[in-house]
Formats: sequence, C-alpha cells, structure tokens
Amino acid sequence: MINRQALSNLGIYVYGLGAIALGVIGLAWGDFATNWQRVQGNVPHREALAYITAAYELFGGVAILWRRRTAQAGAMMLAILYSIFALLWVPQILGSPQVYDVWANFFEEFSLVIAGAVAYVSLAPPDSMWAGRTAQISRLYGICVISFALEHLFYISGTASFVPKWIPPGPLFWAIATAVFFLLAAIAILSGILAGLASRLLTAMIVGFEVLVWAPKLFGSPHVHFSWAGNGICLALAGGAWVVADSINESRNVNRELQKPTA
Repeated sequence: MINRQALSNLGIYVYGLGAIALGVIGLAWGDFATNWQRVQGNVPHREALAYITAAYELFGGVAILWRRRTAQAGAMMLAILYSIFALLWVPQILGSPQVYDVWANFFEEFSLVIAGAVAYVSLAPPDSMWAGRTAQISRLYGICVISFALEHLFYISGTASFVPKWIPPGPLFWAIATAVFFLLAAIAILSGILAGLASRLLTAMIVGFEVLVWAPKLFGSPHVHFSWAGNGICLALAGGAWVVADSINESRNVNRELQKPTA
C-alpha cells in the first residue's frame, strides 16, 4: 500500500497544482513558459511540442491530485519532464559559464526535479527500497536554494524592480533581505540544523512572491503571456519547496518518535 502519511502532506498537491497551472497556460497560449523552459523559436514543430508539453504537465498534475494509485506515477512524470528542461540549459552553461542567469535557470528547473523525486519516494510503499530516503534527497534541494540567493544578489537591480514599492522600507532592502533569507535557508537544509523551520519559512517566502509580486502582475496585465507564465512558474516553485519542507518535517517527526523511550 502507498504511504498514507505522505498523502496528508499538502506540498504534494501544491506541486501537482503548479504543473496543472503550467499545463493550462501552455494550452491556452500554445507556447512554453517563457525562456525558462529553454525551447528556442527555431526548433522544428515548436508549437506542436508546446502543446504536447502542456498536455503532459496537465496530465502529470492531475495524476497527482486524482487518486493515490496515480500520484506516484504523476510525480515521476513531472520529475522526468523537469529533468529534460534542466538538461536543455546545460549546453548554454557550457557555452557561457560566466553568465549566471543560465545557471540560475538550470537550478530552478533542477529544484523541481528534486521535489518530484522527493514526492515519488514519499509516495512509495513503506516496504519499498526507497522508503526512508526522502531526507537524503531533500537535502540536495539546499544546493538549488544557494543558487536562488546568488541569482538575487547578481541581479539585485532586477530583483528590486519586482518588489512592490509600497512595501517598506523599500525594494532594494527586500531584494537583499530575500537573498540573505535564501542563503540562511540553504545552510539550514544542507546542515540539518533547524532545517524543518527553515524549509517552512522558505516555502512561505516563495508563496509570498506569488501573492505580492506575481498575482498583482496578472491582474495588471491579464493579456500578457509573461504574467501568466510567471505565475505558473512561481506556483510550481512554491510547490517544490513545499514538498521538500513537508518531507524534512515528516522525517524529523519520525525520528522523534523512534527516539522516544519504550515503556
């Protein structure tokens, strides 16, 4: 039987919703989620590939939400798809290793690969060879969070431009602060020190980006593809962080139970 405790973790469902959002947006626009999915305009049959990708994302997300027997397959489907998109950034990294933007895009995609792997393992039967390995896989996510911090710092002006000007004490402050928060979260996840709390706060911060940055952009520019794609990407990233946070906290709870003295 599938690990029922894993299915009580909300992050898996948010991860699935992120894929559904990207799928619906892709079908509506007949396009990939901006340059983030790294499919150039000169690729043969690009529009057809965009529709196929969108349908795949939609199907994978629905599989996660549909029922317990399909959730694990859906997680694997999405992990495979995001792996492909991550690998598409590798030639660009090799060609322009000095440009951090290409590294940043790779690690954003790779963070979703890790989240998909964590979801897959979390949904495995308790007697599976994968059981009990979510903590080790989740720790890899910290590497991606370091990249999130570096991206904010290297492109500090661009980051600040996304921060609503009405939030005190100002956009530049929050651009620097969120970079520091990312770095602290990465250290906690990689070291295991306060990893549970840090992963929860990290998830809350990314959800905050969706609420304060991307949702208003959608209301302000509902006819712009970038506004929709940005919301879909942020929701997917929030779901990925949530999956990892659930896994880390569940592993800590299990360890506490095992350490309790028996009567």
